[in-house]
Amino acid sequence: MTNSTSITAAPGLPFIDVVREFDAPVQAVFRAHVQPDLFARWSGPRGLRMEQVELDPTAGGKWRYAFRAAGDQPFSFFGVFHAVERDALIVQTFEFNLAPGQVGLSTTTFTDLQGRARLALHEVYPSVAARDAALASGMEHGIVEGYERLDELLA
Repeated sequence: MTNSTSITAAPGLPFIDVVREFDAPVQAVFRAHVQPDLFARWSGPRGLRMEQVELDPTAGGKWRYAFRAAGDQPFSFFGVFHAVERDALIVQTFEFNLAPGQVGLSTTTFTDLQGRARLALHEVYPSVAARDAALASGMEHGIVEGYERLDELLA
């Protein structure tokens, strides 16, 4: 059984909020977000093939990952880490190769629930239109299926 993923996008605001609990320690959930070999095993939907993962989880460190979808369509995401607090917080910018110049800010908090973990993600987009385009791209499916894959990895 997996935990449910809550994804909220309030009308008129350029934000997306995601909340998900995991039946694993907060340290393991955090590690899966900052170690490239682990990140590559769970991130994104099952139908995409991860081709590249680079993570330098330090303030000022760059990150990038790239997928290849059916039909050989490449997708990449990239940005800069601004704050990383072990087992607690990641603040980073993000960009998507198919939406050039649309830089967002992502804050992920990790909360210890006595042996379980809660992840809360708050993404700020440059506009409501940019947020809506991200949602229309299939983002919700990718987040939900990715976290299901993370559950499997952590089991």
